[in-house]
Amino acid sequence: MTNLYDLRKRLFTRVPIILVLFFLSFITASAQKPITVTGTVVDSTGKPLTGVSVVNTSRKNSGTYTDSHGRFILDVGPRSVIEFSYVGFTDQRLTITESTKEVALVMHPVAANISDVVVTAYGRKQRKEAVVGSVTSIDPTELKIPSSNLTNALAGRVAGLISFQRAGQPGRDNANFFVRGVTTLGYSASPLILVDNVELSASDLARLQVDDIASFSILKDASAAALYGARGANGVILITTKDGKIGKARINVRAETSISEPTKKIQLADPISYMKNFNEAVTTRNPLQTPPFTPNDIFNTQQTIDKAPGSSPYIFPAVDWMSTLFRDRTTTNRANFSASGGSQLAKYYMSGSYSRDNGILQVNPVNNFNSGM
Repeated sequence: MTNLYDLRKRLFTRVPIILVLFFLSFITASAQKPITVTGTVVDSTGKPLTGVSVVNTSRKNSGTYTDSHGRFILDVGPRSVIEFSYVGFTDQRLTITESTKEVALVMHPVAANISDVVVTAYGRKQRKEAVVGSVTSIDPTELKIPSSNLTNALAGRVAGLISFQRAGQPGRDNANFFVRGVTTLGYSASPLILVDNVELSASDLARLQVDDIASFSILKDASAAALYGARGANGVILITTKDGKIGKARINVRAETSISEPTKKIQLADPISYMKNFNEAVTTRNPLQTPPFTPNDIFNTQQTIDKAPGSSPYIFPAVDWMSTLFRDRTTTNRANFSASGGSQLAKYYMSGSYSRDNGILQVNPVNNFNSGM
């Protein structure tokens, strides 16, 4: 009887322990049970991404890739972390729970750093390390100068680019520029200009607004401009304009007023110095010749300059022709307006500009015509 009582006592004492162990083993088995996760990976426009790497970071050598429809199937454990990676897109991580069965993931592209990317033929973008030809990219913000002519902003900003301006008349102030000199004789020494892969002239380039430019590149040698053939013999200028971006409407306005003046003024002799030097020059060559300006002419001209009473400016004129014909300085007014935005269906970018360049010539209100440019 004693042995039977001890056996029952031991059995009832160990039953709770056995039940706890059984319950823990059941929970462990449930936790280790894999979860089959299916999903679809698309980009920001809703297009399926093929070949996206789907890796279970909790287990080594556990992962898959998305198919041509952007779908994937992967067996993981609860509380596992799945990492999605794709070239050109930001890596994303997702924690799996027991309720996770279907995954719909949207991957966003990585914002490209324009300083590490150059534009080559036909608008293709490559990393600087992969380009063997001579390609120079310019930050459009560096082209903002107090001038309404874009060609005037190229000088001194590109190695191998020769630029010079022949005239300053508004509307005809385009700069002539050559890429690494002149290599083609008899046709045109100007480089090929492509704006959004459309060939334009230098005059069209001059009126392009800096605020509308997204990228500005110059192909300077044969290897970089090989796809353009003989048309790119003198170099190629590639310009890509801005386009709309998905989001709310964004409005940009920029207004500028600049003052310009001649870089150098011609110093002319005053009338008195002119008449005295002229008489001296005539007398030096022929002492017997009568000087063209008499002392009376010189005296009365001095009276006109001093605006003395009784002077005769119409008989003895003293005109400062530089001040009469030209201003000391002039102004230039410019304004640029742009609106951009869009949605998943359509994007838009609209821009307009206003420019008024005033010439340096004086405008006399007495005249019935405008002598300014």
